[in-house]
Amino acid sequence: MSFDQASPLQSRSFWQHAYGEYSPNSPLAEDLKVDVAIVGGGFTGLNTAWQFKKDNPNARVVVLEAAIIGFGASGRNAGFSTKMFGLEPEVVLLRWGKQKMIDAHHYLKLAVAHTKHLIEDNGFQSDYEHRGLVRATYTKQQLGRMQKTYELFQNLGIDEDMVWRGAEQFRQDFHSERFAGGIYESNTGYLNPCKQVRALKSLAESAGVSIYETTPVTKIERTSSAIVVTTPNGKITSDKLVIATNAYTRQVPGPQRLRSRQYPLWTYQIVTEPLSDAQWDSIGWKERQSFGDNRQMLHYFRPTTDGRIIMGGGDVIPYRTGAKEEIPAPAAWQHCEEHLKWIYPQLKNIRIDYRWGGPVSVTMDAAPEISFIEDERMIYSGGCFGHGVALTHLNGRTIADLLEGKKTELTEFWIVNRKSLSMSSDTLSFLGGGVARGALKAWDWWEERSLKGGRVETAVVGR
Repeated sequence: MSFDQASPLQSRSFWQHAYGEYSPNSPLAEDLKVDVAIVGGGFTGLNTAWQFKKDNPNARVVVLEAAIIGFGASGRNAGFSTKMFGLEPEVVLLRWGKQKMIDAHHYLKLAVAHTKHLIEDNGFQSDYEHRGLVRATYTKQQLGRMQKTYELFQNLGIDEDMVWRGAEQFRQDFHSERFAGGIYESNTGYLNPCKQVRALKSLAESAGVSIYETTPVTKIERTSSAIVVTTPNGKITSDKLVIATNAYTRQVPGPQRLRSRQYPLWTYQIVTEPLSDAQWDSIGWKERQSFGDNRQMLHYFRPTTDGRIIMGGGDVIPYRTGAKEEIPAPAAWQHCEEHLKWIYPQLKNIRIDYRWGGPVSVTMDAAPEISFIEDERMIYSGGCFGHGVALTHLNGRTIADLLEGKKTELTEFWIVNRKSLSMSSDTLSFLGGGVARGALKAWDWWEERSLKGGRVETAVVGR
């Protein structure tokens, strides 16, 4: 199933399709006065709503979702709950320095634990598995970079759950000749993101949060006494507003400073048919970890609970169109399939059952942010770089603290109200994204020029 076969409210990703029938809440159809309004019904928005309402039972809290819960990244990402942060570790180090890199690691370590405990404490049936992450390489050049990254983690003291493994161990564990070595990281997990976000919806509603779906925001107006959010059939007058739209933020009709925080880049995924027991035996992978390689255009893959393999990445694509407009990318899907079968020739005849894509949010300065927009009544969160599952869950707790005016360990994290660089021009952002994409693809070509065995690089033309 390709997502171009479905309407905006029908199944698009494997997760959305596998979830089955879903009945969205009714759209907003009246004017309301509330304490906190939240635009965006994903991981960030629903976590913020639930955390704040739990702390303030008498507060009036509403969430406005333009499509349906599970339409955006929270229903179509790969479900990795990891400590990955921003771009390459070396880029984060260069831009932000050692201490901020250490602080980011500790925040993400807390985020993974927070997400795991949230699932366990509330009985979410979101197929969570705490299986670990493998950071893999394919060539001598990539292996050398990965060794330097591992040494960096060791020097900073943030390697507590990491071990180095060479090519022979990879071959024993994963029955593939393609891996040159890399890092096994134990304290990470993965989940079904669509089940997770809809479980969060139920949790927030059980606390008294009002959630309106198919309710796009058409105007945001700041007055001296309130913030007025206009939708097609009703207005919300709120004391405080949270913009939790991440990669979709440029389509929110708010202040220019809000729309210039980030830019969406698209990544694409495929899912195989369920593998037989014999096929799983042929590829090893007994611990069922998730994978990410250290290409500049990284690939990521993981198992599902019903025995499939999800494969994604290999490219990120800038488009001139809005992030909500669905754009198929047959070449990107073909690349994912070819790469998976290059790693595992044993699966050369495996069928691909699902293909889809979605935007990720990137910033100019290689890190996420939680920022006040003009004053402390409006808070924005975004720039997850495709690593947002654990991050956005904990960001919800952080934003709830900010809404209450608290100073906590979380609100002191350096991504809060940092002075990020602006992406004010759509055209310049698009062109810049294209130049960066070309440079990163060239880097990968250079490091992989010696590879044999039929792995094919594919080009995808953005528009």
